[in-house]
Amino acid sequence: MKRRKFMYAAMAAGALPMTTMATPSVLEMEGEKELYEIRTYEVKFGSKQQLLKDYLNQVLGPSLKSLGANHFMILTEMGNSDPTQLYVIIGYPNGATFLKAQNLQNDAAYKTAAAEYNALTPDQTLYNRFTSSLLLAFDGMPKMMDPIAGASLFELRTYEGYSEDAVRRKIKMFNEGEIDIFLETGLHPVFFGEMIIGPYRPCLTYMINFKDMEEHDANWKKFSANPDWKAMSGMEEYANTVSNIRKVFLKPL
Repeated sequence: MKRRKFMYAAMAAGALPMTTMATPSVLEMEGEKELYEIRTYEVKFGSKQQLLKDYLNQVLGPSLKSLGANHFMILTEMGNSDPTQLYVIIGYPNGATFLKAQNLQNDAAYKTAAAEYNALTPDQTLYNRFTSSLLLAFDGMPKMMDPIAGASLFELRTYEGYSEDAVRRKIKMFNEGEIDIFLETGLHPVFFGEMIIGPYRPCLTYMINFKDMEEHDANWKKFSANPDWKAMSGMEEYANTVSNIRKVFLKPL
């Protein structure tokens, strides 16, 4: 933990850009753990995607932030996926803020800003459905970190476990050293969270980011060769903690 605090301090000193997504508490590693909502919008074929992007960027994001949400990111899958998927990452500083955001439709400013969007008729539908997952941040990284400068590649990973205990042990592995190794080998984490609502449970989900695929491949090799990682992964306590891995590559809009 001391090593991790040092690395956070180095980032605050200039190794990473500190934008509106970052807060001083990320350096202290104290206080309440954040909640992360991951929304996946399945865009309707033939719809006006820009209208949906404008709503997310110009209406939903600012409205949620006005109610206390402290992170909002929009990303899309790399390549030509069909149907197109838009990923929205929303961070809440605590459960109370998340619950407050569920009454967004009662907020007068939001209703005004969303009037055009809410006036769309059935034949103008922009998406088929969106799904949501809710994550509780890890003790080892209770606050979201900024993406690195120039990040163009985000990797969203979900680790499924064969049982609740398997996932608990994997989370402990992250908290007690694996997050440090991520930081040291350039896997640039954005967040780690245990999925408390959503599919594939029991599981955890995290997101890392890179300048490009070349950096991604090189730094994963560094991670795999790291002696501390090899020692941890060989411990009996952490055996059989991951039964399946789901991953998707994303890019920011």
